[in-house]
Amino acid sequence: MLRFLFLIALCGGSTFAAVPVAAFLESHCVDCHDADVKKGGLDLESLTFDPANAAWIKVFERVRDGEMPPKKKPQPEKNEKDLFLAALKEPLLKTDQADIAANGRVRSRRLTRVEYEHTMHDLLGIDIPLKTLLPEDRASHGFETVADGQQLSHHQLARYLDVADLALSDAFDRAAKGDATYAKHHTPEMLIKNRGGNYRGPDLKNGESITWPIGLQFFGRTPTWAPASGWYRVTLRGVRGINPTADGAVWGTLRSGHCESNAPLLYMIGLVEATATPRDLTFEAWIEENHRLELRPNDGTHKRAPTGAKGGNVSFAGRNLEKQGFPGIAHRGIDIERIYPIANADGVRKKLFGGDGLEALKAENIDKLVNRFATRAFRRPVTEAQSAPYRQIAAKSLQEGDSVLEALRAAYRAILCSPRFLTFIEAPGPLDDHAIASRLSFALWCSIPDQELLELANQNKLREPQTLAQQVERLLSHAKAKRFIASFTDQWLKLNQIDFTTPDTRLFRDFDPVVQESMLQETRTYFTELLRRDLSITNLIDSDFAFLNGRLARHYKADLSLKSGEGLQKVSLKPEAKRGGLVTQGAILKVTADGTSTSPVVRGVFINERLLGNHIPPPPPGVPAIEPDIRGATSIRDQLDKHRNNESCASCHQTIDPPGFALENYDPVGIWRSGYGKEGKGAKIDPSGRTPEGATFTDLATWQQIYTKQPQQLARGFATHFLTYASGAPPRFSDESKLDDIAKKAASVRSIIREVVLSAVFRRK
Repeated sequence: MLRFLFLIALCGGSTFAAVPVAAFLESHCVDCHDADVKKGGLDLESLTFDPANAAWIKVFERVRDGEMPPKKKPQPEKNEKDLFLAALKEPLLKTDQADIAANGRVRSRRLTRVEYEHTMHDLLGIDIPLKTLLPEDRASHGFETVADGQQLSHHQLARYLDVADLALSDAFDRAAKGDATYAKHHTPEMLIKNRGGNYRGPDLKNGESITWPIGLQFFGRTPTWAPASGWYRVTLRGVRGINPTADGAVWGTLRSGHCESNAPLLYMIGLVEATATPRDLTFEAWIEENHRLELRPNDGTHKRAPTGAKGGNVSFAGRNLEKQGFPGIAHRGIDIERIYPIANADGVRKKLFGGDGLEALKAENIDKLVNRFATRAFRRPVTEAQSAPYRQIAAKSLQEGDSVLEALRAAYRAILCSPRFLTFIEAPGPLDDHAIASRLSFALWCSIPDQELLELANQNKLREPQTLAQQVERLLSHAKAKRFIASFTDQWLKLNQIDFTTPDTRLFRDFDPVVQESMLQETRTYFTELLRRDLSITNLIDSDFAFLNGRLARHYKADLSLKSGEGLQKVSLKPEAKRGGLVTQGAILKVTADGTSTSPVVRGVFINERLLGNHIPPPPPGVPAIEPDIRGATSIRDQLDKHRNNESCASCHQTIDPPGFALENYDPVGIWRSGYGKEGKGAKIDPSGRTPEGATFTDLATWQQIYTKQPQQLARGFATHFLTYASGAPPRFSDESKLDDIAKKAASVRSIIREVVLSAVFRRK
């Protein structure tokens, strides 16, 4: 004990404060964490008491959360534990606050590739995809926006430069030459024409183009080649379903691609819900040059029709697949029209040159135009000194005989490669108004502030809580908030990993692209509803409503009455529906499974970290992974027992396993089951358990009841994730009390976002 007192006093802690810390460590920790035993790799006897060492924060948190001492060991008295935590907290807080004051919470962070794409679109008025041309962003603390996980290498800078050139070429070409146009109607007769190779196109009957459930790759491809890469509006005329399924529709997919074996990748355009009543269906999508459309029924429950020909060909001669009962998608032609969803050519000119457009392209205006563009790109007013290098680039270009257009492009290129554009310029301490405007806009729009935000920043009004709260509401109500919903749910709920595994077709024959796309739509639409109506945070765990379409309802085997042709619909759930909240949605259940089996550990970690707000440390070294029994002969619960009996594992598994067990009734594709193995005929599933706090549950429904009564915990977890995503750094030790305050103030999704933005944590570097 004397050694601990000495170490703590050396680091500035008073002897009075050091006594309860040292006494607690001596009584409850050293037996397992000394030089001889060193459980979990922690030797407290040789660990210098340095409040800047994150190990001491972990010690504090493990004791605070009741994970240490282990449940099997003698537990400290409440007063003893409280004294220890209070004494240890004081130096940890002071050290953390001093570091934040000197260096800020957030290290220098750059735009993610998603933010870069949206920013270039808003800045230039272009619409070409850019993010896939940039290196992937590595997630840290669950989010790609976190500065500590970002890199900015020479390779990345070179890629940014290449992409900036591509974007500027598109913008300046459109500004100078105008927009290319294209509009073509493809009749059913035109769609059966083949320019060579095997025929895999549609059937032609009674003036309709029809595709059937034929399993050949690229069946349903059409001679609709895009003349150039761009955005197109595709309209399927008079679409109707032949022999629709029980939900009143034939479900299919509209995709684009080369549709050839040497380039097999296909890009989803949209789901086709073909009902008995003919109707026009319209889609908008980016289509690459020389890519064509593939339209086909794509319901895994369909009986496959024979090809009617040998080899890789399809023939419909002498066959009537409709009379044979096969479902099909018929239509009376396809219209394809080139569109520009961000801005037309005139809009691009205004983005580049201001309201006067091309009329502003005069040598005497070049400095003004460079200053204007730099101000928008840097998200704040620029000084003469800051804009001088870019004005000099333009001037030099003019001197060398380039046109005003070429001179401006050279200056704009340099601006787009500046750290002031690619990174967030924030100084330690409270953010200035322009930094607040940028942080808020990138958080809720994934892009640069608009004119209203910039004007408020110029007037120094964004530090006013009422004004800032109004802007949060405005931005969340704007159409651009769809970007936030997509970006945030992709990372927070790992929806961007939906393609990482492919369900085993031998085990899950009915799973299909329509189901997967519907799952994504279900989760994003659900979160949009929580945000739009500012619903309780408890809806993350359970709800009496869901968003389903006919195909997804059939997949879930849900007994619901849905209107055919309405797509995703809000439905009321009965208590026996076995659905409700995010936790039962197919997208969540799929990204937490591996395509063949489920793991309570994987799902348990996900639910704890993403929804309950509990941090789960990595497993100790040397602990083997659990090999699932895909035959279902043994229960995963039995296989986990050896982990739970290991003292090093038990403290974490008492937190990890309960939600994982509660969700075991859902298979890897989100279907309810009562047993493991094929058709649930293996070992029976036991979804019961005990929460870390000691509450028992018998199944998912009773587990949900426990946590819907803990809105403050859910609010704190959500606030933590949004703060991490929006600010570019996870909460620090000294931020914990502020998150507690937010959780006490707000219990609904929209209000939590607002309170995070209004907090001092968000408004400081």
